Amino acid sequence: MMDSQSQFLRHRNLLPAVDARPPAATLELGTMDVHHRLATWVRANPGRVDIAAAVLCYVVLALPWALVGITPQFLISSALIIPLAWRRSHPVPAAAAVALVSVGQLAFNLAPQPAQVSVLLMVYALAAYAPRWASFTGLGIACLGMVVGVGQFGLNTYQTGFVALPLYALYMFFAVAVVLLCWTFGDLARTRRLTFQALEDRARRLEVERQQERDLAAADERSHIAREMHDIVAHSLSVIITQADGARYAGATNPALATATLGTIAETGRASLREMRRLLGVLRGDEAASTRPLPTLADVQALVDTVERAGLEVTYAVIASPRRPLPAGAELTGYRVIQESLTNVLKHAGPNTSASVLLAWGAKGLDLTIDDDGRGAAPDPATAGAGQGIKGMAERLKLYDGTVDPGSRAGGGYRVHAFIPYTEA
Repeated sequence: MMDSQSQFLRHRNLLPAVDARPPAATLELGTMDVHHRLATWVRANPGRVDIAAAVLCYVVLALPWALVGITPQFLISSALIIPLAWRRSHPVPAAAAVALVSVGQLAFNLAPQPAQVSVLLMVYALAAYAPRWASFTGLGIACLGMVVGVGQFGLNTYQTGFVALPLYALYMFFAVAVVLLCWTFGDLARTRRLTFQALEDRARRLEVERQQERDLAAADERSHIAREMHDIVAHSLSVIITQADGARYAGATNPALATATLGTIAETGRASLREMRRLLGVLRGDEAASTRPLPTLADVQALVDTVERAGLEVTYAVIASPRRPLPAGAELTGYRVIQESLTNVLKHAGPNTSASVLLAWGAKGLDLTIDDDGRGAAPDPATAGAGQGIKGMAERLKLYDGTVDPGSRAGGGYRVHAFIPYTEA
């Protein structure tokens, strides 16, 4: 009964929620988190860790000798332990100082001290942090010093008759084995550190490459938006300007024609405004705007009708049928090529000009030919642009392995020929 009431109250949020994990798992996760934070702190503060370790060794292994006074044992222990504070930042000089003190002990036949453990720590440090030549040199010197030290101690003891000589040979073997073991641990730490650094470098390079890819994508999108805005604005304004000029002249003689022309201007302006809103909706992340259909080759006839209402006589024809459908982007590219070409005719070809648009489907793809009988490659100086239209055509067609060949016709006028191949699966 109590369990049912507790479940009901917990379901109604009247009792605090209970962690579903068992206490042992929660404790294990907390312990792992503490270990992770400790390891991160140790990696971020190697100097502090080395100083703390050196101070601890000094307190345990050197200071007890000071209780009896400033003895040689205290001085030797201090000289062996103090370099440990630089075992990671300056491993070669620190190891050289420890080696010098140890060689001095052997030369003056002084007994080894508990602080001699610094030799093993330096062997580890050389293998982990020093160059390879210093690592192997330190290993050789430490092994040789162990053999000489144990042998010297064994000969002194053997002369007093306490221990047999073969036993000291066994001591030498174990001493060298301990040195090799410390060097192996240091070499493994070195390998792990280099691997960790390589992973960090790789992550940093990937982040840089990702940023570069984002920058390239943004630049490509800006170029795409610039082409879209050029196509929309240039075409619409060309039609509006042409119609406005015609309406101004017709207003005095034929008011009905002027009224119809103004209607065409209004319709063209509204269509251009809709396209601009759609494009700006994509920039703002408006999903409703970004999912509206883009123009395709099926909309070419409507484009031709709009241009004809602007006063340009256009002949439109389609030859054959496609062997396979073009991608939506390729159809949009074909539409924009025709739109840009007709816009250029309106802007540059001059008065009393006619044009023709031919779509010819072949075995390899679509041929687009836009001809006019205007003034050809010599544009109207008052309306000459920066040549972005032809450049935009070439960039669009290049995305689908297409080509464009604009130029003056032999008999007068201008021709734009473009080819869009099928996209093979």
